[in-house]
Amino acid sequence: MSLKIYEMAHSPYCIPITRALEALQVEFERVAVPNWDRSEVIRVTGGSYYQVPVLVHGDEVVYETGDWSLDIARYVDRAFAGGRLFPSEFSGIHEILVEFIEDELEGATFKLCDINYVPSIEDPVGRVMVLRHKERKFGRGCLERWREETSSLQCEVDRLLGRFDSRLQSSDFLLGGEAPAYVDFALIGVIENYSYGGHYGLSPDHEALAAWRDRLLAFRFS
Repeated sequence: MSLKIYEMAHSPYCIPITRALEALQVEFERVAVPNWDRSEVIRVTGGSYYQVPVLVHGDEVVYETGDWSLDIARYVDRAFAGGRLFPSEFSGIHEILVEFIEDELEGATFKLCDINYVPSIEDPVGRVMVLRHKERKFGRGCLERWREETSSLQCEVDRLLGRFDSRLQSSDFLLGGEAPAYVDFALIGVIENYSYGGHYGLSPDHEALAAWRDRLLAFRFS
């Protein structure tokens, strides 16, 4: 049965799904969705959705039904991981951690990504449409404001990532054990969004986090 993911390469919500599928050794096709043209996503969801990722598995079309629903991740878990991405013994605390990563941490990292990502869009119409979307949500001149706040934003990212580094000094993965859970993939999604384009990276002080990143990216479920 074919598996296809509609994605944006820099998205902190798409990266966790593709990284999890890679770790599960599941073959899938990637369909790039331009940030300024969601028409293909709208078409494939029958007009019900316009964000990414969207997963198409045979006749199944899977997308999020709420801000914190994790519908796609849970579908991947059911279809391919046999419950290993969402271990039942961590139910509740697992979701709290994922929400923290995708809200508190991503709330700082995406701004640093966007001040470089948006100007890099070569198509002027596409660039202006993405900028329009950002300014409608965060106010006119938001990119310039975030650029001025670069130092403070980086300090905040380092502070938040330091919590995960502390945890990983005594554990191979965030929930312990010998294999990652979905929360590990959620964190790598935000980190890869933050470092997209090579403008930022992990602090040299976060050695445990860097070792975890390498371990996660090399990991394959048996």
